[in-house]
Amino acid sequence: MRIGIDTGGTFTDFVLWDGNRLQTRKIRSTPDDPARAILEGLAGLAPVEVVHGSTVATNALLERKGARTAFITTAGFEDLLAIQRQNRQELYNLFGRRSPALVDTDCIIGVAERTLYDGSIEQPLAEGTPRELARRLRDLGVESVAVCLLHSYANPAHERQIGEALRELEILDEFGTPHEFFVSLSHEVLPEYREFERASTTVVNAYVSPKMGRYLHRLDETLGAARLRVFQSNGGSVPAKVAAKSAVHTVLSGPAGGVLGAAAVAREAGFERVISFDMGGTSTDVSLYDRELSYTTESSLADLPIRAPMLDIHSVGAGGGSVAYLDQAGALKVGPRSAGAEPGPACYGTGEEITVTDANLALGRINPEEFLSGRMALDVDRMRHYLRRFAESAGVSPQALAEAVVDVANSNMERAIRAISVERGHDPRDFALLSFGGAGAQHACELAQRLEIKTVLVPRHAGVLSAVGMLCADCVRHYSHSVLQADADETLRVLESQAARDFADQGFEEVLFERYLDLRYQGQSFELTLPIGERGQFHAAHRKRYGYDHAGREVEAVTARLKAIGLLPKLDLAAPSERETFSSLYIPPGWRPREDAMGNCILTRS
Repeated sequence: MRIGIDTGGTFTDFVLWDGNRLQTRKIRSTPDDPARAILEGLAGLAPVEVVHGSTVATNALLERKGARTAFITTAGFEDLLAIQRQNRQELYNLFGRRSPALVDTDCIIGVAERTLYDGSIEQPLAEGTPRELARRLRDLGVESVAVCLLHSYANPAHERQIGEALRELEILDEFGTPHEFFVSLSHEVLPEYREFERASTTVVNAYVSPKMGRYLHRLDETLGAARLRVFQSNGGSVPAKVAAKSAVHTVLSGPAGGVLGAAAVAREAGFERVISFDMGGTSTDVSLYDRELSYTTESSLADLPIRAPMLDIHSVGAGGGSVAYLDQAGALKVGPRSAGAEPGPACYGTGEEITVTDANLALGRINPEEFLSGRMALDVDRMRHYLRRFAESAGVSPQALAEAVVDVANSNMERAIRAISVERGHDPRDFALLSFGGAGAQHACELAQRLEIKTVLVPRHAGVLSAVGMLCADCVRHYSHSVLQADADETLRVLESQAARDFADQGFEEVLFERYLDLRYQGQSFELTLPIGERGQFHAAHRKRYGYDHAGREVEAVTARLKAIGLLPKLDLAAPSERETFSSLYIPPGWRPREDAMGNCILTRS
């Protein structure tokens, strides 16, 4: 038995696959300890393998509850994290504030050394520097350290010296037990140029990995003989011990599972172009699938740039648990704050604030008798009480308020879909809308109408599709290295050798490689990523993306990228399973539903 587990803000989803039959279930999440809900759902089961999409790294960043981290950089660059790119997210906000930094000022240390852009060493690292750093960091009481020296992607010798000294350092945990000091070296995390993005990604990894490591260690011990794999933001899974050391690659693991599941369903159902629309309890995640998955290396979370390969997903704080409220001007707002699993929407029996789920229930879009296949009762009277109280304060009827809450939520989600389609040169009318997540099917048809999309696909397992996707994925790892001063083909061969060793350690005898290059016109600041076989088509790709090209201008390779794939067994989406009703479907007038051979619901509009 293989089990896919997606931990969400409101529910934890389980998909069980024994080679012949699918079973699915949902359990209320336990935000204070995500492992508790997982262990509850696994009670009485004996899986061979568990593939887990975790929110531990994501929550550690959002809540700023990661490890106490130090940052070591080249002397003179101590303000790198503070200066950033000097971009202002709110250009006209005179009182705008950045999110709290991950590293305290007293934990930033500059070391005397200098490596040049071509890898030559201008100032060697003093012999006693690594030992002195170890003593200083012990005195600071930090648990983790990020090391990002200038141009270490070209020559990591100084980072290696520091890393070797720090990895010999032991610290005591809260129980007085000695354990290793966690060290994150930039040439291991992101061997690419652009100092700030490399430093930010390395710091994020150092900040979240210790917490992720403890969580996975506990979960792995509890699972016993079962293999534990962790789903990554790039749409593949890796062994828990790998994820524990590179938690920065798991910050979007749950949504990435949904994109993999959506792509698998779309292919099986005969759709080549879909917009995946994943509306869960706390957020909505959208992505565009145009015959292949879309990746990005430029993303951010909690105002922190993370330059790591991940599926191109756009998220907004609009989910079933998103709280409705009136702002200071009396305007209705929905989200991004969520009621979460505790206390949850008012209709869950403990919450006192009206959410999108409460509004849908009030409008008759949710059958309270069949919620979670009838395993969870909804408190309709409680919802009506708090809806009426909110409506009175807003000066409208409860019916009008519920309609307005849904309308505002739809507007938020429509903007998200436009961001990954219209704003990138894609016409949403050329795509089907593939809706999933516990709340997605309640809004999909209305969103499709707003975007003039004529087809909506609701998968059979829409309520747990992210967990399904985790069992549809292979083992995937991305490797990269800047090649501004090097031969790209030779660099790719080196990356292939490294990947082959890594996958052999995991028991893979055969590894598939996909090779890419980041290309740009000389003098440009940003690049386009193309398969290595299509590097001669850069002008056409540039014209498609930006509307123009500079034919005849010299093109240079900036970064070599390798995607390594180890094949894993997959579940059969057409396999028999119980009929789940985790997702309530709302069908407005003018839409015609039908069921395909796979059990998916396909809705079309005239």
